[in-house]
Amino acid sequence: MFGLFRKKDATPPDPYVKVVDNNVFRLRVKTNRFGEMVELRFTKSADISHDDSSGYVYRKVVVSSGRFDRGEVTVRFDSRYKVLEVIGEGVTPIARVDWE
Repeated sequence: MFGLFRKKDATPPDPYVKVVDNNVFRLRVKTNRFGEMVELRFTKSADISHDDSSGYVYRKVVVSSGRFDRGEVTVRFDSRYKVLEVIGEGVTPIARVDWE
């Protein structure tokens, strides 16, 4: 009844990706070359696509506004939109405790 007796998810939240609401995610990365911070906001309905391994994936090319550093971010989700991994090429994810 209303999910009252449903099992709670025991997995801790992801240290990099913040779930803003049921549809919106936020992630901050730092470029490897000059260390500029870039914030990414992505949604389930517009930005996240279906992956071949029965999950979801978000890929984004990141360009910083100050010195135009480039990098790429890949976030993989399972079928229930739980973050499995965050991979950065040319960028490093910033932990949520450092920017919240």
